[in-house]
This record gives sequence, structure tokens and C-alpha cells, in this order.
Amino acid sequence: MHVPSDIEIAQSCQMRPIGEISAAAGVDPQYLELYGNYKAKVDPRLLRESRRGDGKLILVTAINPTPAGEGKTTTTVGLADALRRLGKSVLVALREPSLGPVFGVKGGAAGGGYAQVVPMEDINLHFTGDFHAIGAANNLCAAMLDNHIQQGNALGIDVKKITWKRCVDMNDRQLRNIVDGLGGRMQGVPREDGFDITVASEIMAVLCLSSGILDLKERLGRMVVAYTYDGKPVTAHDLKAEGAMAALLKDALKPNLVQTLEGTPAFIHGGPFANIAHGCNSVMATRLAMRLADYAVTEAGFGADLGAEKFLDIKCRLAGLKPSAVVVVATVRALKNHGGVPKTELNAENLEALEKGLPNLLQHVDNIKNVYGLPCVVAINAFPTDTAAELKLVEDKCRALGVNAALSEVWAKGGEGGTALAEEVLRLCQEPGDFRFAYDAEDSIEKKINDIAQKVYHADGAVLTPAAKKQLTELEALGFGKLPVCMAKTQYSFSDDPALLGAPKGFTITVRNLKVSAGAGFLVALTGDIMTMPGLPKVPAAEKIDVDENGKITGLF
Repeated sequence: MHVPSDIEIAQSCQMRPIGEISAAAGVDPQYLELYGNYKAKVDPRLLRESRRGDGKLILVTAINPTPAGEGKTTTTVGLADALRRLGKSVLVALREPSLGPVFGVKGGAAGGGYAQVVPMEDINLHFTGDFHAIGAANNLCAAMLDNHIQQGNALGIDVKKITWKRCVDMNDRQLRNIVDGLGGRMQGVPREDGFDITVASEIMAVLCLSSGILDLKERLGRMVVAYTYDGKPVTAHDLKAEGAMAALLKDALKPNLVQTLEGTPAFIHGGPFANIAHGCNSVMATRLAMRLADYAVTEAGFGADLGAEKFLDIKCRLAGLKPSAVVVVATVRALKNHGGVPKTELNAENLEALEKGLPNLLQHVDNIKNVYGLPCVVAINAFPTDTAAELKLVEDKCRALGVNAALSEVWAKGGEGGTALAEEVLRLCQEPGDFRFAYDAEDSIEKKINDIAQKVYHADGAVLTPAAKKQLTELEALGFGKLPVCMAKTQYSFSDDPALLGAPKGFTITVRNLKVSAGAGFLVALTGDIMTMPGLPKVPAAEKIDVDENGKITGLF
């Protein structure tokens, strides 16, 4: 029996014209900018001019990811379709996949099975060009910075203290560390340089957290790109770069409207990755979804210790958002993997390994309930190999924490398979929440980092390297000490060691680098071996991707 791939399912779907989808979402044509038949951008003026009240916000997050898969985006899409099947007014707001990971390591963000957003190929490739615009704006700033130095360096920039990197939307380890400006006096000033992947650019976070074009321009101007010989920060505003960057980003700022396989309106705008950056879709897309529907379903990147933490402690804090319910996605297979079972042996029932891996899920649930004070449900993303005994064990352990577990079969059945989950989410949305942050932004940088490490990761604390301590002192002296903290950490573990699965104890988090993203409005703490420019695996996904004479793509998921 042939099981269709994600792309085969997506290509067999009869998509509705985007005008029909926008009408269903309540978007007046005057706010719609068409990108072909099935994609559009929505003018954020709608937010200012709409008199409709905001709907409830539902956050979907997950356990720490494993090679076995969790299905967070799939669950998000399926939940939205299920709520719509129950007669509810609903929109979904997702993160936008970057091009680099699609061709490097598996990393699409369009869902899977019968719970996907379409056109899937477009979404996973160039889409509406947002990431290209982010890359262009980023590199414009880099070009203006180096040109300033070439033309006399009136600002006194120390070339050894340039923090701004160029970027490209492609995994390419060759570009991590380079020397540029070679070739003589007229070819630039020689210096060490390097590229980040586009999603690691501060401009991605700036775009995601901006409330409008003027706020975007102000945030771009505040970005620190270098330091002078006497240690003073140099901003994009000092380079007079923010206007041109904002001009390049003016269309990218507008959220993208598409549809699910079942015709539920979906915004896809900004976001990845929570291990190296902010990792949430744009505030504007989330707000539009809330303004247009009674229920807005959104997601955050990777596991709840990264994505949900940043969604709640950074995005909600800066944008004034408050979720009504949180869904934590898990699979029996992934939990068995956390319990020590290799990927090749996950099909067999193994209650012992499942019990050993369950603390990973339970710790995320405990964090959502008791650290953040939010109503929570566990979505068990169903696989055919799950046994009744395994499912019962997960349900019993969750119930002991005071949380219900709902079996989600959206991969195989679409919205129909998410009815139980949707009903529990609707129930939770009526419960009073006591939403609070994991830390007080007014506290010292070190205390904020320790609060995240101890409360969310359940570590013994954080250890700052001598270099990080020096950076901390400098950042506080420059007035950046009251900003929230964005932790750059492996997604595979609560710790900064990707090999420590489950819910490890007795560890510390090592912070090796601290920097400010002043435009985005947070500090970045780099832990462990996190890289902002990944490389390709031995067999890149690109080797399996092809297109025929009719333009039909194969091998993309």
C-alpha cells in the first residue's frame, strides 16, 4: 500500500482562490495584495482601522525534538481545522520556513499529512520573498558599515569590534569565518568577517516584533552594529541606514495569507529558529489572527523550553499578549527516544522506556502550569505503532499532574482527527489563567539568566565564562541591563548538552557569549555549541529534490 508523501497530499489538494479565503477571514479587499492565485499579503492598516474585538490566543508548543518527530506544526494546523469543524471562527498563525534548512537538514514548517498549509512548495521555497528582503536589508547595513570605514571612518569604528555579520538564506559552513576586503586600498579594508543564516539576523526579530512601519524603522535604527575604539556602541542610525532598510522591508512587514488543506485561513510570517533566535511568528500576524477570529491558534519554535519560553517571556511581554490555553505536543515514539530507545527500534511497545522518557513531557507541562500559570493540554500526536497500554500510560501520568491528554489524529484524518483536542482547548479557554513571566525584566542580567536556567530548564544554575562576565558588565554599563533575555541553546535537551535527553538533573548552563539585540529589544545569551551558520549534512536534502518539465516539484518532503 502506497502512503502518499506530504508533498503528494499537498499537490492533490484543490486549493480555493485566495480571494475566497480572505473573504472567509473577514479581510476587506482593500487590505489585500495578491501574490498569484493562492497567496496574498494583508495590509496591517486593518489592525488600526478594524473595530472588532480580539479573539482568544492559543499557543501550541512541544517536547524537546527528537529524530522520531513530534508534529507541532501539524498539530497546530489540525487543531485550527478541528475548531472550524466545530463551527468556531478561527485563524492560524504559523512561522515561515527558511530556505536554508529546507535544502540542508529537514526543517519545513508547513505541517504534514492531512494537516498542512498550502501551496506547500511555495511556502517551503521562496514564498513571497520576505526572507530575501531580510537578507538584502541585513547586507545593506553591512555594506554601509564597511563603506563608512573605507571612506575615512568618521565614527571611529574599531574593525575588531564589529558585531554585525552578513547573512545568506542557505546552510553554508564555508562562510562561517572569512576574511574580506582583500585586494588593495580601493577594494575595502581587510578584516575578519563571517555570515549568519538569515533567520539569525537581528532584522528577523525586528520584523517579527514591530507593530508597524515607523516602529520597524525606529528598531532598525537602534541596532548595534559595532563599537568605537573607546567602547561606545555604533548603531544603524549612526550609519544613516535605517531608512533604506525599512524601504526594503516595507512589503515583507505585511503578513502572508494562505490556507490549510481544509480551507482554514492561515497567516505565515517570520519566525524560525528558537534555538538561535526569537523563534516566533510576527506580532502583526498574531494580532491580525486575533482581530479577525474568535480563536487564533499559533505556534512557537522547537521545544517549550525554547519556543514557548521566548513566546511568553519576550513576545508576550513586549507585545502585551496573553494566551488563553497552551497545547504541548508529544508522540509516544519521541518519548521512547527520550527514554533511550534508538530510532530504528521505536515501533515496538516499550513501557519501560516510555516511562523513562515521560519526564521530558511532564516537565514542560509543569512549566506551563506552574511557572507561567496557564491552562494546558497534552496533544498525543498519534502513530499507527502506538499501543493502548502506551497511550494509557501517557494519559495517566498527565492526569496525575492535573492535565488532560487528548489523542490527536490530524496527520491521518485532518481536522476530523483533532476534535477531541479542540474540545479540550475550548474548555481550557474558559478557565481563568494566572499568566506570569519566568523572570522580572528589571532584575540583573545574571539573575534573569539564572531564573530561566533554574525555573524552565531545572538546572542548578548558569555559569558565565570570563568573557561573558566582561560582556555582561559592559552591557549593563551601556544601559541594556533591563532588557529580556533570549537564550540561544540546543533544542534537543533542557540542558546545553544535546546528548542529555529526558529531564536531566544536576547540570549547569554555560553562557559563553552575551550580546545585545537593541533593535529587537532583548539580550542574546549564547550557550553550549550553538552556531548561527549551520552546515550541510553528508547527504543534503537538495540531492533528492527535482522539478519536471511542467514545473512539478518532487522530493520536497
